[in-house]
Amino acid sequence: MAAASAGFCGMIYNCNNPKHISVLTSNIVYLVLKRRISTCSNRCQSKPQAKKKSVPQRMVGVVGLEIHAQINSLSKLFSGSQVKFLAPPNSLVSCFDASLPGTLPVLNKRCVEAAVRTALALNCSINRKSLFDRKHYFYADMPAGYQITQQRLPIAVDGTLTYSYLGGPKRNQMVTKSVHIKQIQLEQDSGKSLHDEPRNQTLIDLNRAGVGLMELVMEPEMSCGEEAAAAVRELQLILQTLGTCRGNMAEGQLRVDANVSVHVPGEPLGIRTEVKNINSARFLARAIDYEIQRQMELLEQGGVVQNETRAYDQRTGTTLPMRDKEDFQDYRFMPEPNLPPLRVYDSASVPAGLDPSQVVLVDRLQATLPELPSVCRDRLVRTYGILPELSFTLVNEDGLLDYFESVVKSTKAEPKKVIGWVVKELVGALNQESLQVSQSPVSPHALAGLLDLLEAGSISSSAAKQVFQELWKSPGKSAEQIVQEQDLGLLSDLAQLHSICQRVVDTHPEQVRAIQQGNHKVLNKLLGEVQRETKGRANPVQVRSILQELLSS
Repeated sequence: MAAASAGFCGMIYNCNNPKHISVLTSNIVYLVLKRRISTCSNRCQSKPQAKKKSVPQRMVGVVGLEIHAQINSLSKLFSGSQVKFLAPPNSLVSCFDASLPGTLPVLNKRCVEAAVRTALALNCSINRKSLFDRKHYFYADMPAGYQITQQRLPIAVDGTLTYSYLGGPKRNQMVTKSVHIKQIQLEQDSGKSLHDEPRNQTLIDLNRAGVGLMELVMEPEMSCGEEAAAAVRELQLILQTLGTCRGNMAEGQLRVDANVSVHVPGEPLGIRTEVKNINSARFLARAIDYEIQRQMELLEQGGVVQNETRAYDQRTGTTLPMRDKEDFQDYRFMPEPNLPPLRVYDSASVPAGLDPSQVVLVDRLQATLPELPSVCRDRLVRTYGILPELSFTLVNEDGLLDYFESVVKSTKAEPKKVIGWVVKELVGALNQESLQVSQSPVSPHALAGLLDLLEAGSISSSAAKQVFQELWKSPGKSAEQIVQEQDLGLLSDLAQLHSICQRVVDTHPEQVRAIQQGNHKVLNKLLGEVQRETKGRANPVQVRSILQELLSS
């Protein structure tokens, strides 16, 4: 039976009658299992109480991460079934995914290349020979009763991820840190359990079963949620830049488990808890910080941290116990008998008789790596003289960097002026209407035209903002057209401008008196009144000069 068969007819297992099997006419499969809802209260009450101990002071948090990244591939890791989000339940299940007898795994080359590219980008050592193993445990959504993974010898080890975030007392200093990556391993995903609480049953969707994953294990070298979230965001950018994972956490393409403990620096690490399956960088930071605080308070009260798995409840902002890990869980790892060792090569080391197009070549993948986010940010700061934090904004927002560089190439305005308009005006307008950069009504060429008018002194900065709003409403028009149609060009008649300034001075005696008494900040209010009179068409430098002349006479 071919492992790559596209679909497979469904079966329903009746909880009350295990022998009953009915075949559906559609290709949607529902496996219904009886599920008894239980709590851990009895188990916790039956445990002997741990002895209380005194708690040392000056404790700090210790955080390590395990990240599962779904490989961006059209088919699964070991079968030809399609990978597609929100497909009808059990419509993308091959015979191998359902673990039918006689089916064998066939390794997806694309998934291996994705793992190697990711490892190269993270400065890992690539194992030219790696092995697959079976990890045995029973989940209803894992029909084989085991997961194929890489326990003994993964595809890559010993990497580094460098990340940055805003820190310091005022949170305005760029802090850069690194975390070591212990290993990257290939493994298959499980299916998905859909819990039907009212009927006390669980529906199983196997569409996700067998999807290729890269598990990245980070060493416990971070100290808080902010650092962990920054590391995950940086990894997410790298994966998206490489094209090896789409990184959409809301769709489960990037899932994070956080191992959290507290200890006194210089002493052994404390007992850790694992917070499972966090699907948002923001929630990751909150979950870790809450868990660190919870453990510290527990120890300060004389309690003992339990080695357990916890879940994060985003509604309450707390972590909740799921199951304990006190007892050793024997996964009965064994070599995967149906898969030979995975070998990757360099172009010069391909054995005679092997077709180079059929193997993974590390040096060729290295040569095709794109510009990584950290390198790109450094280039932006050096080339355009922008602030480091603004380089993060450009790189983090999909499509914003290309937009910015297109405007810079098309305008005479300095990059520092361009970045202000892109980050404040453009991004602000996009966020207000929940649009992507690619959906912007204002094209890079149109914004460049507006900035050229501003640079030439044809319009004031306030008028330029009006023109931007009109460009947003009327994408087909140019900035020059809008300026002409709405008469937004700067006033060129100095006599008219002088007359307007005189009228403002005459109608605001209290402000004039305050300025003459030494409160020169009030001059800005008069300048604003002139701009209101001229609808933003006055040159601010000329207006300030005329007002100062009138007030000094």
